[in-house]
Amino acid sequence: MKKFKQKLVMICMSGLLMAGCLLPSGALAAEEEMRGTWISTVYNADYPAAINDVAGQKQEFIDKLDQLKALGINTVFVQVRPKGDALYVSNLNPWSAVLTGTQGQYPGYDPMAFMIEETHRRGMEFHAWLNPYRVTTSGTDLSVLSADNMARRNPDWVISYNNALYYDPARAEVKQYIVDTVAEIVQNYDVDGIHFDDYFYPSNYPLSSGETANGAEANQRRAHVNDMIRSVGEKIKSIESGVAYGVSPMGIWKNNTSDMNGSMTRGSEGYYAVFADARAWIDNEWIDYIAPQIYWEQGNAYADYETLVKWWSQAVKGTNVALYIGQGIYKDVVAAEIVDQMKINETYGTDGSIFFSMRDLLNNRAGSGTALKAYWTAQEVEVPPASTKPEVPAAEPEAPTAVIRKTAYVTRSTIYVDGKELSVEVYTIDDYTYFKLRDIASAIRSTDKEFQTIWNEETLSIHLLRGVTYDGSGITIGSATQNAVATTSTAKLYVDGERANVSAYTIQDYTYYKLRDIAKVLDFGVTWSEETWSIGIDTTTGY
Repeated sequence: MKKFKQKLVMICMSGLLMAGCLLPSGALAAEEEMRGTWISTVYNADYPAAINDVAGQKQEFIDKLDQLKALGINTVFVQVRPKGDALYVSNLNPWSAVLTGTQGQYPGYDPMAFMIEETHRRGMEFHAWLNPYRVTTSGTDLSVLSADNMARRNPDWVISYNNALYYDPARAEVKQYIVDTVAEIVQNYDVDGIHFDDYFYPSNYPLSSGETANGAEANQRRAHVNDMIRSVGEKIKSIESGVAYGVSPMGIWKNNTSDMNGSMTRGSEGYYAVFADARAWIDNEWIDYIAPQIYWEQGNAYADYETLVKWWSQAVKGTNVALYIGQGIYKDVVAAEIVDQMKINETYGTDGSIFFSMRDLLNNRAGSGTALKAYWTAQEVEVPPASTKPEVPAAEPEAPTAVIRKTAYVTRSTIYVDGKELSVEVYTIDDYTYFKLRDIASAIRSTDKEFQTIWNEETLSIHLLRGVTYDGSGITIGSATQNAVATTSTAKLYVDGERANVSAYTIQDYTYYKLRDIAKVLDFGVTWSEETWSIGIDTTTGY
């Protein structure tokens, strides 16, 4: 499953055949926008409704996925560790009670493995959502937890506040436990992302007598949370760099009455309420994305929606941190204006949305599900603006070269790809064979040497991306029937961003590349048999 920020979609220009790539109408689009939803398991809020029922839980999840897919959702954020417990096989966290009614009881299958498989089967992404510190939502009796619960085994790791238990963010053992918990998931499961919600220190956890909100103790608490955030990100990237890592903090970092750099709002501030310095995570690029929970409506007197979207868009500007907006459709007032909010997101160039929660989306609260589906459908038939084009390196200016004309002779050789005969238009120029790039891409699709091609109209350059599945049209069936005039091609070729020195000619408005040049770039074998008068492409060997 390809991770977000790595997906590449091939879209070409109508009527043009460049680099052997048929370009249908539209523009280049590299990254699919985030259309996500949170699936809460704490309290069995969104899932599962079926308790201690393997078949029921599986069917329930499949049904919900199908409904989400039909709406246009492409990513699910499933709460797999709601209270220091697990909806997956773990050596560190007991089985969650939401599955069977009893913490620590084996549910009869591996729920997360099943959920990932079904999610990927539908071309959607699966992000594992964890609450790092919560142990209980109510109650402080450790003895009611399962015997293998880390909080019960290590009571000194735990703090109590407002009749609930939390892992103490200040303890080194807790930080390591959280890092190890995430590492276990990334190592053992094909997740597309790791996601933390907005719970860090208990909300408004009191400071010691004499300490202030900007004092030494408060700053130390923020430093402990920062240390955990940074350490988790480093661990994820050391295991699998393609796994996205992000946090969904409270929608307000600071009000501008607390800090001139804060937003023009008057609501609860994450920096002080839960000691979460989201700006530090962005500025240091410890995370791949931020998804602030901007759960208010336009014109809210304390936290105006557009004001906060604008503030967060400025916060990520100039960084490599993506911005997804958490939108609270559990509120009727928000659900009713969801399309207007989506248009605000467009205005400020956000990277997508995550909706809370799934049940409100599927229940079509205030018509939000219907409205979003219609909005996305309308978007998909429109030509994307230039801002959605992938960032591909601009071709450096070069002095014009003289056009050379040569005769391109129809190749009489038989062509084989991994032992299978291929009927394709191939020409010979100066005793070398020349292929359309798209024909090679199509012929070796799904092999270890597969690649994608993207045409950049602005720079008149072709970008070859190794290891990405080609999704253009198929092979040009049939052999060339007559010789043709070939002229040197002015299109430049880049391979994974690096300029490639290759020979190319334009023949009847198509660009043809020397087979041996492409074979060298992609490191596949090329053979010639004098006896059978055949050319072989072998993706199982190197050049």
